[in-house]
Amino acid sequence: MPKEVLINAGAGEIRVALVEDGTLQELMLERTLGLEDGPSRGRGGHSLVGNIILGRVQRVLPGMQAAFVDVGLDRAGFLGAREARCLADLPGFEEERAPKIGECVREGEEILVQVVKDPIGDKGARLSANVTIPGRLAVLVPNQPGIALSRRIEGAEERARLLALGEAMIAHGGARLVTGAGYILRTAATTATVNDLLEDAERLAEMWRPVMAKRKTASVPSTLYHDLDPVERTLRDLVRDDTVRILIDDAGAAEAARAYCRRAMPQAESRIEHFNGPGQLFDLYDLEDEIARLTEPRVPLPSGGWITIEATEALTAIDVNSGSYTAATGLEETSVRVNLEAADEIGRQIRLRGIGGLIVVDFIHLAEPAHIEQVLGVLSASISRDHTPTQILPMSEFGLVEITRKRVREPLFKLVSECCRSCTGRGRKRKAESVALDVVRQAERAAASAPGRTITVRAAPEVAAWLEDHGEEVRRALARRGATRLRFEPSASYAREGFDVSTS
Repeated sequence: MPKEVLINAGAGEIRVALVEDGTLQELMLERTLGLEDGPSRGRGGHSLVGNIILGRVQRVLPGMQAAFVDVGLDRAGFLGAREARCLADLPGFEEERAPKIGECVREGEEILVQVVKDPIGDKGARLSANVTIPGRLAVLVPNQPGIALSRRIEGAEERARLLALGEAMIAHGGARLVTGAGYILRTAATTATVNDLLEDAERLAEMWRPVMAKRKTASVPSTLYHDLDPVERTLRDLVRDDTVRILIDDAGAAEAARAYCRRAMPQAESRIEHFNGPGQLFDLYDLEDEIARLTEPRVPLPSGGWITIEATEALTAIDVNSGSYTAATGLEETSVRVNLEAADEIGRQIRLRGIGGLIVVDFIHLAEPAHIEQVLGVLSASISRDHTPTQILPMSEFGLVEITRKRVREPLFKLVSECCRSCTGRGRKRKAESVALDVVRQAERAAASAPGRTITVRAAPEVAAWLEDHGEEVRRALARRGATRLRFEPSASYAREGFDVSTS
């Protein structure tokens, strides 16, 4: 199906939406305000995943088979023995026997690590010593020679063809590539030629060599490599042959995207369009309302039923309810239809909400094994569209299906809200910074509809204080979007989520 990528490079936050046939399928948020806060980088929505850091081992814990590494954040990063095994130098080391953490690292040692999971809650970043640098078609693995393939590439013949293609790439590349390095071919490589792969591998070598050069003189801790910015990362990871257009609502971001395409994926440059109205980019598919609903527990289904999504510390529970829908042919048919709709929607909601860890789905009871298999097939197809590693277990006799999804970063509801003791029983309320970013977006709209006018923002004191704390960044970012005259007015008459944006 044709796909579109919408990039809202707004003042304060970059939002990326993947839309398929008018339906939102994936969503990524990345905050761009407050990134100069030193150790706090990585909090408040700014992802550290992919960054390569020269760190120092603080503690080695044999009982946990893990080590804690100082990487310059508020909390030390966590390095498990499995992720540190590439550092072990053991005679006769057997691949099937995982080394002990003490055989991989020592306290006080400087090591090169990569962030594979952002800090979540009270937990520090998850690290790996087996660093990688992803490209458009392949992933460079400096510490592990050979060719491997993405697990999403299926079929014995296709896998054998791509393995041979990768070996030919290394043979042709010679000294132009990283000596002794390996590569993981991505799904985008299925239509590539040897020359395409070789060009991608050469670009990866150009990105890796400065990392090794910086390591010789860097102090500890130091970030030696930052992953691509959100716009370039979107092009690299989301844009495929079936992407019909890429809409970007900021001229500078659109030009930067074209420049990246000229370097790495020239065939996509012609699909980039600068969206300049009328209206706002996400209004094309009414995405603002849908994004706002992603923090609500109930999700309606076409038949009149719904699913309810509730998160706890241990797991996320999803309940399927038939609501008012009743099939004329009987209970089993009612249950089948609602379950099929729910199974299709659950995969989409998990992706959009960024839910990770253990997920338990309580489907409506089904009596026929064929119907159970049908529901599991739809659920599996919906989950299979996810780029994040996910596993599904068979349905239990109680109608429960367990799903595990790798946690990479905070789920959406934790990014935009926080615990609340007095919020009419909902248990959470929106963070001041999330409301402030809504204010910024409304200021952009006001500037577009009344250019040159003074924009006055009245908001709760804590929201106005957040905006003033980041005042220089906010004003600079809004000025690029046409809002050059801005005034903040705190008002105790507004609750945290209430505000008013007016022009004069």
